Amino acid sequence: MLNQPYTWVITGGAGFIGSHLAKTLVAQGQRVRIFDNFSSGRKENLASIANKVQIIEGDICDFNALLPVLKGADFVLHHAALVSVPESVQKPLATWQINVQGTANVLEAARQNRIRRVVFACSSAIYGNGPDLPYKESAPASPQSPYALSKLMGRDLCRHYTQVYGLETVSLVYFNVFGPHQNPNSPYAAVIAKFMQLAAEGKPLGIDWDGLQSRDFVHVRDVVQANLLAALKGEPGGTYNIASGKTCSLLDLADRLDKISGQKLPRVFRPKREGDVKLSSADISHIKTLGFVPQVTLEDGLAELWQLQRGKK
Repeated sequence: MLNQPYTWVITGGAGFIGSHLAKTLVAQGQRVRIFDNFSSGRKENLASIANKVQIIEGDICDFNALLPVLKGADFVLHHAALVSVPESVQKPLATWQINVQGTANVLEAARQNRIRRVVFACSSAIYGNGPDLPYKESAPASPQSPYALSKLMGRDLCRHYTQVYGLETVSLVYFNVFGPHQNPNSPYAAVIAKFMQLAAEGKPLGIDWDGLQSRDFVHVRDVVQANLLAALKGEPGGTYNIASGKTCSLLDLADRLDKISGQKLPRVFRPKREGDVKLSSADISHIKTLGFVPQVTLEDGLAELWQLQRGKK
């Protein structure tokens, strides 16, 4: 996909998605800088490429630290964020500081450094409990948590910087991302990673609410594909849903894991999480116009994760 070398800055590059982006870019001969405060990102995520990337420890809330990191770069993939819905409910001011002011800092640093394009990691949480499923990018926003609202504000900041300053931005609305090296103990809504860990330990699967809530699970390798397409071909100021285009309830997910693991795990139902949404489904026709084609099915992704989980024993 990349036929010439560019310099990429990945904020939150030691995290789950950011580290996958970094590894793919390195494999394609790109120059990569990681900017992360390691509050949730892990250095071990970058162990295999640590001598091939520049790792800078810093916080997006510190504009003076961020500004020189972007000097001479071509693209910024902005993934640093407070990513927990429940935590955002408990800490709204921290959420605004990191996800809104931090994103404004990234955009302003990109503008001052004449960055070619910024790709922003948005979230399907912005759609809330809207009635029009599957969600198109034009669906009205209905954020149900400070996290969701902060991501909506981040998307609008990106549009603003494109319209007012001419800085090219693209917002990618991630649905439920899963894949290797996702931390099951992370505040990120990593239900698959948590289920995998519980299944490997033979423990009951904890299901919030009634388990009938639907999600569109998209593999992290497909998210990487979408980021590269957005950086090279996306419409400036545009927004794209990133998902598989298929939905699965949590109860169905548990059944699929039973089949893959060869065991019948008990289900334990818990109260609804604060800020959670019932149904989530994506229309991905817009990102397909850039050549996006999901490569990893939920079944194949789960089977891969189960093999990796068994290999840890």
